[in-house]
Amino acid sequence: MRLNTTTWGSGDRIALLIHGIMADHRTWRRVGPALAERGYRVIAVDLRGHGASGRADGPEGYTPSDHADDLIETLPKGAELAIGHSLGGLTLAAAVERLAPRRAVYSDPAWHLPAGVYRPELFTQGKALTREHIRILNPRWAEEDLDIEYETLRLWDERTAHGLLGVVGRDMWPVRPLVPSLITLADPSVLVSSENARMLKERGFELRTVVGAGHTIHRDDFDGFMTALEGWI
Repeated sequence: MRLNTTTWGSGDRIALLIHGIMADHRTWRRVGPALAERGYRVIAVDLRGHGASGRADGPEGYTPSDHADDLIETLPKGAELAIGHSLGGLTLAAAVERLAPRRAVYSDPAWHLPAGVYRPELFTQGKALTREHIRILNPRWAEEDLDIEYETLRLWDERTAHGLLGVVGRDMWPVRPLVPSLITLADPSVLVSSENARMLKERGFELRTVVGAGHTIHRDDFDGFMTALEGWI
């Protein structure tokens, strides 16, 4: 599937942005322009089932490999930089060898979904969230991000959450970084425990924690997220 994309900037270097579950390219509304100011042509996708991209016929069409194949179909190979958040981090890791960016950033990546903890129905309930509910869950978000989240939830195909059931409980931790790779972590991260963070560091990843930030680091603390990227962008 060729995905819907949005572009900022016209620099010689290319940066790719891949959002998490329930979101779309608009989650990067500040990151995209900030990278463009640094000389990048920034391309952000809407994953299948999100935003303006197409929908699959059912949950079986929303596996991590489906999302990864879509990136290969849509995005240029050999970009200077690729950033994936949460499901986007899982998808980027599955596509990184074929996509071959020069550097990768995984923001609080969803590389392990614990059995008994990951429940798709908790995500599907998000379709009914009001703007005030979103504010309560994300007290540090800007007003514009609250509006965007409310809109993207209405567009989101909740079957994407069920499409991940096949990898629940599976070890999806990368054995090694295939390109120089940074992991940015929330404080604390609900997806990457301190033990797993040490394991990833031993495997060759660089890790940086954004103090006080929640799972969607770039929305919770934009300045902290951009600071964590220093030396990588």
